[in-house]
Amino acid sequence: MNELLTGAWHALTDVLNPHGPAVHAAKTYAPGDFSIHFFLQLAIILLACRVVGWAGQKFLKQPQVVGEMIAGVVLGPSLLGLFFPDLQLAIFPKETRNVLYAGAQLGVGLYMFMVGLTLRLDHFQSKAKSAAGVSAAGIAAPFLLAALITPFLLTVPGLFTPGISQANATLFMGACIALTAFPMLARIINERGLANSALGTLSLTAGAFDDAASWCVLALVLATFGAGAGVAVLAIGGAVLYTGFMLLFGRRLLAPLGRIVEARGEMTSGVLAVTMMLFCMSAFFMDAIGIHAIFGGFLMGVCMPRGLFVEELKRKVEPLAVVLLLPMFFTYSGLNTRMDMVNSPSLLLIALGILAVSVLAKFGACWAAARVAGEDNRTALGIGALMNSRGLMELIIINIGLQKGIIGPTLFSMLVLMAIITTVMATPLFEAVYGRKARASGELDAIDGQLATV
Repeated sequence: MNELLTGAWHALTDVLNPHGPAVHAAKTYAPGDFSIHFFLQLAIILLACRVVGWAGQKFLKQPQVVGEMIAGVVLGPSLLGLFFPDLQLAIFPKETRNVLYAGAQLGVGLYMFMVGLTLRLDHFQSKAKSAAGVSAAGIAAPFLLAALITPFLLTVPGLFTPGISQANATLFMGACIALTAFPMLARIINERGLANSALGTLSLTAGAFDDAASWCVLALVLATFGAGAGVAVLAIGGAVLYTGFMLLFGRRLLAPLGRIVEARGEMTSGVLAVTMMLFCMSAFFMDAIGIHAIFGGFLMGVCMPRGLFVEELKRKVEPLAVVLLLPMFFTYSGLNTRMDMVNSPSLLLIALGILAVSVLAKFGACWAAARVAGEDNRTALGIGALMNSRGLMELIIINIGLQKGIIGPTLFSMLVLMAIITTVMATPLFEAVYGRKARASGELDAIDGQLATV
């Protein structure tokens, strides 16, 4: 026990130490070079996200966020780098990706902070049983099916790193299949007019728990790869303690901010500065313990005062976060994605098998759990469709797996393919099983009306 606590303490005190070298560390770039590239990159990212997002909405009926995800892949080596490698490398030199990474984390963390502000706690309390059941099924089924397919995957050369244990390989595959695209899910829910609905809140809550569990499992796997057991203790223990503290005392401690805004009738720059500081500290803590900054941002948003405080904060911060900062998150992940690695019929068949197992484990299990919890079939199908989306949270975790030597480039590409397909299919599937009928009956129109009023 003492060794575990000592390891956790060393991991915590090591947070601010350099862990380099940086990815393709710069040797000749001056500060001005980074600045020049950054502004050019940001302009191109915004242009690509707007164009691809518009095309996805007009021709494929996909929400803007899916277009932004595809735009990130388009700007990476899978398309722009494939046909115009010199141009792609000139715009996005490897030395500048560390700057882009920091902007990406700020964008997605701030967006999830905004999502937390809209979470309806009254809906969560009324749907706590359903959320717990959906979350449990969304974790148990993926790990069960991962245990069944991993022994076969280990026999295929190049998928996993040689020498990895079956237990670690199973845990990693289970975490990848169990992930829900939390930022993507939140964006789809907002764009589809579900932010104030019980279905939206249930899906967000279950998705948050599933993603947090997957990150804790990843911490366990990394602990066996030389990082030490203290990493897992710090990640799991820190997340449980911080979440418990925020849920028990956070809203009470933050309530004075809401009273100040209500008294003045607006949010002053001082209150905004304090709020942004609290967001940054929460994101820092979750990142430092080894979970992810987005959970810190989301949790702080959940505990913020409601009423005029939320209206003012969203008016001041949300447009900048969604339009300017969040697209950097999609592009950074796209720069690390290669779609040309699945290059034989047998590998394509394995990739399709992983896709089928992933859909069955997430869509099927969450639908069944929602039905058992008492939801009607249409609502249960809608939940399953939303929970099946993996998006760029999947890309984050598999990038870690590739960098840490858990998986090889071929399995990485298969999991990228699974992430993209399950994300693209989420909106059409949701509309087919829930959205279309809900709009015909006026359910979603009523929700849209509430949002317009707010």
